[in-house]
Amino acid sequence: QVHLVESGGGSVQAGGSLRLSCAASGYTVIPYCMGWFRQAPGKEREGVAAINRFDQTSYTGSVKGRFTISKDNAKKTLYLRMDSLKPEDTAMYYCAADVSVCSASMTTTSNSRGQGTQVTVSS
Repeated sequence: QVHLVESGGGSVQAGGSLRLSCAASGYTVIPYCMGWFRQAPGKEREGVAAINRFDQTSYTGSVKGRFTISKDNAKKTLYLRMDSLKPEDTAMYYCAADVSVCSASMTTTSNSRGQGTQVTVSS
């Protein structure tokens, strides 16, 4: 049974940093494409970043240059390093796996996702 568990969320001030982790279990190998999407209260899901098996990455425009997605294949763990955080980054962040088309925007369509971890950025 596939299971994704996020961790690393929290509350930070604007300009701060956080690193999210997503542990994937139930896979023989890390999925071909994994990523992160977020959802703020009252807003639609927004794809944040994606990475494929060859470490090719995709980011939504608002996080380019500030967020870095990476993975550890041996640990079957996905990461999202978030720097220069802004209040508008406040959201629940979800890990997604088995993304059909490996792009940030498509992470929102995955049926394999975790329970989420909250990120709150204060001004």
